Amino acid sequence: MIQDELYDKGLEQRRKMFGPRGAEDQVEHTNDINDKLQDFVTRICFGDLWQRTGLSTKDRSKITIAMLLASGKPHETRVHMRGGIANGLSVHEIREIVLHSMLYCGIPSAVEGMRALDEIREELGLPSQVDDESNSAGVTVKQ
Repeated sequence: MIQDELYDKGLEQRRKMFGPRGAEDQVEHTNDINDKLQDFVTRICFGDLWQRTGLSTKDRSKITIAMLLASGKPHETRVHMRGGIANGLSVHEIREIVLHSMLYCGIPSAVEGMRALDEIREELGLPSQVDDESNSAGVTVKQ
């Protein structure tokens, strides 16, 4: 991999969003099979495009989650939900993205998105209560 300014910025962005597992662990396990992919992801994706000033990092996370839901990429959806939380998104905001995806991506995508969000929320120890909608509808919410 080319270690230049883009690489440094990309590695730092990956570290902020995904921690060492999504940054150093990824690039340190680069081999002849995945080196071009890791170079592109670190330098171009996170070192260049995620650094642009036209959108905030938080907005980029929202858009990325929506596109991953739309394209049916459950593993990457989970990765970017974690990254979105690291970028300042709330569980409530991600839930709204998933609900909105139901209109344009279909119910199966939204079901998968809710499953992913609930797993990530639980993994990170975040509460399931995001508003009072379920309580006002007479639904019991498990914490």
